[in-house]
Amino acid sequence: MQRGAAVYQGGAVDAAAAAQSKSEQRIGLLNGFAAYGMWGLVPLFWPLLKPSGAGEILAHRMAWSLVVVGVALLIMRRWAWAGELIRQPRKLGLVTIAAAVITVNWGVYIWAVNSGHVVEASLGYFINPLVTIAMGVLLLGERLRPVQWAAVAVGLAAVLVLAFGYGQPPWISLCLAFSFATYGLVKKKVGLGGLESLAAETAIQFLPAVGFLVWLGARGDATFGAEGTGHAALLAATGVVTAIPLVCFGAAAIRVPLSTLGLLQYLAPVFQFLLGILYFHEAMPPERWAGFGLVWLALTLLTWDALRTARRNAARLAAERPGPAYESRVAEAVARVE
Repeated sequence: MQRGAAVYQGGAVDAAAAAQSKSEQRIGLLNGFAAYGMWGLVPLFWPLLKPSGAGEILAHRMAWSLVVVGVALLIMRRWAWAGELIRQPRKLGLVTIAAAVITVNWGVYIWAVNSGHVVEASLGYFINPLVTIAMGVLLLGERLRPVQWAAVAVGLAAVLVLAFGYGQPPWISLCLAFSFATYGLVKKKVGLGGLESLAAETAIQFLPAVGFLVWLGARGDATFGAEGTGHAALLAATGVVTAIPLVCFGAAAIRVPLSTLGLLQYLAPVFQFLLGILYFHEAMPPERWAGFGLVWLALTLLTWDALRTARRNAARLAAERPGPAYESRVAEAVARVE
C-alpha cells in the first residue's frame, strides 16, 4: 500500500515537473520571439531620431543604456560581479575590447539604417553565423563537418556575387558581421550574464560618450533639447530600446535549447530585410537577389546540419541511458532485498 502510494506520488511529481518544464519552455520561446522581433523591428526606430546624426544617436545609446541597466541591477541587487571584475585585469581588458567592438557595430548599424542601407545591414546578420564558424576555425582551431565547410564556401561565393553586383565588397554587411562575431567571441571568454555584461561595457563607453555629447553641445551641433521634449525623450529611450531585448534574450537563453535559439536568430535579419524592401523601398536588382539566395542556401545547410547533429546526439544519449526494463529489474532486486 505504502509502495503504491509512493509510486503514485512519484508519478504526480514527474507530471508536475513535466508541466512546469513545458511552461518554462513556452515562456522562453515567447521571450525569444520578443527579443529577436524587437531587434528585427528596430530599423523603424532610428529614423525617428533625425535630425540627430549617427554619432550623436550612438553616444546617447551608450550613455542611456548604462542608466537603464544600472537601475535594473539596483532593483535586482546584483552587484557582486562588479568587484570581482575589477580584481581581474585580464577579464576587464576583454570587456574593454567587447565595448570597443560593439561600439563599432552599433555605430555602423545606426548609420546604415538612417542612410538607406537596411537591406545591406540585414545581410550582415545573415552572414554572421558563417563568419562565426570561420573565426572558430581560424582562431580557435575548431574542426568543421563537411556540410559546414560547404556552407562557408557557399557564403564566400555569395559575398563575391554581391561584390560584383555592388561594384565593391559589401562593406557594411562585412563590418557588421565581423564586429558582431568578434563581440560574441570575446563575450564567450568573459563569461558574464547579459545585463552584467552590458553594464560593464556601457560603463566603459559612458565617459567617451558623454564627452562627445558635451563637445557637440559646445559646438552648437547637439540636437538634444534643441528639437523639443519629444525628441529628447526619444534619444533617452535608446537605453530602453537597447536593454529590453537583451533582458528578453537572457530569459530565453536559460529556458530553451541552443538549437532553438539558433533558429530564432534568423528572425531579426528576416524582419530587417522585409522592412528594407517593403517599408523603405530599397532596390533589389537581380545580382543582389542572387547573393542573398546563396546566403540563404548556406544558412539552410547550416541549420540542417545542426538539427541532424542534435538528433544524432540525442539518439546516442538515449541508447546509453538505462531503459524501463533495466529500471524494473533494479526495482525487483531492491524489493527482494527488502
